[in-house]
Amino acid sequence: MPAHPRTFVGFGFGAIQGGLFLYEAFQSGKFSRLVVAEVVPEVVAAVRRSGGKFRVNIAAAGGIRVREVSGIEIFNPAVPEDAKALEAALGQASEIATALPSVDFFDRGEPSVAGLIARAIRAKTSESGLPPCVVYTAENNNHAAEILQQRCDRLLEPADRAAARKVCQILNTVIGKMSGVVTEPAEIAAEGLAPLVEGSPRALLVEEFNRILITRIALSGFKRGIEVFIEKPDLLPFEEAKLYGHNAVHALIGYLIQRRGFRFMSDAASDGDLMAFARAAFLEESGPALMARHRGIDPLFTPEGYRAYAEDLLVRMTNPHLRDRTDRVTRDPRRKLAWEDRLVGTMRIALDAGLAPVRFARGAAAALDALGQAGPAEAALRSLWPGPDVPAGRKDKLIGLITEARTQL
Repeated sequence: MPAHPRTFVGFGFGAIQGGLFLYEAFQSGKFSRLVVAEVVPEVVAAVRRSGGKFRVNIAAAGGIRVREVSGIEIFNPAVPEDAKALEAALGQASEIATALPSVDFFDRGEPSVAGLIARAIRAKTSESGLPPCVVYTAENNNHAAEILQQRCDRLLEPADRAAARKVCQILNTVIGKMSGVVTEPAEIAAEGLAPLVEGSPRALLVEEFNRILITRIALSGFKRGIEVFIEKPDLLPFEEAKLYGHNAVHALIGYLIQRRGFRFMSDAASDGDLMAFARAAFLEESGPALMARHRGIDPLFTPEGYRAYAEDLLVRMTNPHLRDRTDRVTRDPRRKLAWEDRLVGTMRIALDAGLAPVRFARGAAAALDALGQAGPAEAALRSLWPGPDVPAGRKDKLIGLITEARTQL
């Protein structure tokens, strides 16, 4: 038993928080307190009515398994008494996880997430008996940890920042776990899902996969309670594999099957030509491009390693028990066509490697059509890419590939 009973605190009570961080913290048996912050009053009230219990639906290859997590304390930071209790819990926490809609939420509200974590850091540097902590950031941003660190640093005195690094390390994560919150009661009933708590109009649905990568921890002597995560000295190659491999092919399949009226990603599994097209996008465009950038770093970036990665993902992406909706995968095409994002970003690294990303061009063309851009592609795409044309002529090359691909849709 550690000198301090372990406390876990999570921010945001969505599928990743409930179905990954809180679930794995509970499964570990290493924590005496499991605390979560949530600003939706109905969710807070529902979990409290249930006595601190909630349920998670886990989509495995053979079906849905329901697991219950108990012993949860839930607080709404917008309520002053709850904010005070949350601040005390953060001071005692050894592991914290942020799973918010985006990094923009780090400094929203009063008290903000960054403000609460900064106060906890200040307490850990000034009060004896409080444990050091790590903070897992799960906002699907390659630099979420650095952004949260900057927001916290602004709230700390410059002289305190060096001491802060000795008691708190903020970590990036690569979370390849597909998940969602189902909010349609009829769908929850039709699919036989267990609601979050009895009578709740929402259900957490996550896939079984839990091979989560995190930044290597540098805090002296620190031992994680959540032991299933895998530490890596440099996460950037794996973040790029997720964005330009997993996310890119997921989006490509989604935009192509959306045109056919398919409601769920699992419907793609019945189309052999489409799945062969997606596999080729993985193995002939994304994979070679990533291997050219990161060869020798990890077995993932070898032909055998990347093929295994791709084949596993194609099965997982089309798991019918995950009920992954096409409209979820294809929402916000403007963002997904951005210069650094999954479709155009993958095309760019493929061109850097001397490849012709014709399959991702087809996915980008379908995403462009989903924006309602019926006219020439050039004006629409240039409006999405306001930054510099590096290397020179790259934008023209991309526009040409996507324009040609539109003729093949």
